[in-house]
Amino acid sequence: MSSESSSAFAPGRVNLIGEHTDYNLGLALPFAIAEGVTVRAHGLEPGPSGEERVSAYAADLDQRDEFPLADVPAAEGGRAFVRGIVAELQRAGVPVVGSSLEIGGNLPQGAGLSSSAALEVALALALIDLANPRGAEAGTVESHAIDELDRMDIARLCSRVENEWVGAQTGLLDQIASLYGAPDTALCVDFRALDVRPVPLHLEGWRLVLLHSGERHANASSGYNQRRAECARACALLGVDSLREADQDAVARLPDPERLRAQHILGENERVREAVTALETEDLPRLGELLNASHASLRDLFQISTPAVEAAVQSLMRAGASGARLMGGGFGGSVLGLFAPEFSPPPGTRDVRPSAGAHLLHA
Repeated sequence: MSSESSSAFAPGRVNLIGEHTDYNLGLALPFAIAEGVTVRAHGLEPGPSGEERVSAYAADLDQRDEFPLADVPAAEGGRAFVRGIVAELQRAGVPVVGSSLEIGGNLPQGAGLSSSAALEVALALALIDLANPRGAEAGTVESHAIDELDRMDIARLCSRVENEWVGAQTGLLDQIASLYGAPDTALCVDFRALDVRPVPLHLEGWRLVLLHSGERHANASSGYNQRRAECARACALLGVDSLREADQDAVARLPDPERLRAQHILGENERVREAVTALETEDLPRLGELLNASHASLRDLFQISTPAVEAAVQSLMRAGASGARLMGGGFGGSVLGLFAPEFSPPPGTRDVRPSAGAHLLHA
């Protein structure tokens, strides 16, 4: 094994509001959280034949994989993430060297916290840094990675892996949140302009909490891809490139389910704008109202809730939440709740706060 090594951490994310808007070129308001995925990459000498290989071990899954660096073969499940990142980095002209990868973290899979994007981003940063280290300071992503690819390029690359290697037709929200996150900051993301604007998120005694519905969420195997296809059909019927451009009156004349999907997107974009104003004016009660409205739209118009998710939302509301909504792609995962200082969340919840984005780890 080579003496070269590199480590990177990428956080999961909570999407405060703006669900299924990313691939519709709309608006969203996510933030990075403290939990995430760490990838430690060690240089691996070529084998006797001179062939360079990549070996990966995910400790929490007790899963191993090994494959050649040249002509990376496709795979299913968790192996698709590692193979896809290696292949897409090379396709983008970024050097990748033979390596041994150790993958770990404290971000639960299937909770709707974007463990997949955190894995993709951590893999990309560690492999980029391993091939050409520059000795960046801990807590930054500045290395030759920024020379070759900026953070938005890395987000696009990771999204291609999700779409083409894993089979989940997600947008860029999760990768952008992981790469651009900062403490006490939400990110207003405009997916048409690919503009990321920091918005202060000061809770001042209020609490954002997560409660798992008990149902595991998985974009690739849920109705996520179907919803994306329905949005695309709505665009085709309206003659627009994205639902961001749709006219309310024209949307009202669409057949179902396309009408319902488009109405959610138009309403959700407006709720993101109002949520930004609520944060900027520190009007957290109004933010709670917007979370409730978002959930109703996701349940009734986008139709991605489940009985277990509804039970989790009601548990938070009975405990005094100012607002609660399903989060992520839907069909399970976690529910987000906002609590004023005088109320206590129910058992089983955990607090989340906006935290630092993806960065390299150096001893």
